[in-house]
Amino acid sequence: MLKRIGFTNNQLKLIAVLSMLSDHIGKQLLPQFEILQIFGRLAMPIFAYMIAEGCFYTKNKRQYLMRLLILALGCQAVYFFAEGSLYQNILVTFSLSVITIFAFDNFIKNKRKDSFLIAFAVAALLIVVCIVCPLILKKQGFCIDYGFFGVLLPVAVYFSKNCYLKLISLSVFLVLISFDLGGIQWFSLFSVLVLLLYNGKRGRLQLKYLFYVFYPLHLAVIYLIKLIISA
Repeated sequence: MLKRIGFTNNQLKLIAVLSMLSDHIGKQLLPQFEILQIFGRLAMPIFAYMIAEGCFYTKNKRQYLMRLLILALGCQAVYFFAEGSLYQNILVTFSLSVITIFAFDNFIKNKRKDSFLIAFAVAALLIVVCIVCPLILKKQGFCIDYGFFGVLLPVAVYFSKNCYLKLISLSVFLVLISFDLGGIQWFSLFSVLVLLLYNGKRGRLQLKYLFYVFYPLHLAVIYLIKLIISA
């Protein structure tokens, strides 16, 4: 892992944002250009890695989780009214990841009975939300974006001991996700090459809220353009 040269945290977030924008434009507006969605496969793994980094470095875990969770529920409400589907967006996936990380991290550090019960309850929640609910509510379209393995991806990265193990964990879960989803999802493995150049530095600019602002904003613009075109 390069320490002094390579991509900063900010630069990786910008790459992920551009990749996400390309993916959603490809899905909603230009599906005939598959290359847009192929480039879009880089976004989720990079954001997942950054979520794990954020959980490690945040000074206020409750605020970090609540910010992500509130935005996830807000976007989900808008998505439901716009599409009429119970498909859960990527922010819901990452919210579940963060809840899992904090619960199990607390148990590992404290090893108290109450922390064990919380970790056990979170594990049960993941099984219900990621496995049971999609089976029961299949007709209603309920599904967690990237599924059970997608939720566990940032968790695996967070609990890996060093940068090399983090990338190995990331690769393993990307393979599992690709086996599950198939198709162009296999291109997500190229994100490992990008993250191999992560230098561990934040960067000069404060882009802490970039993803939180850009995610709902770009979706709103894309859906508006789609409505105008189809009118």
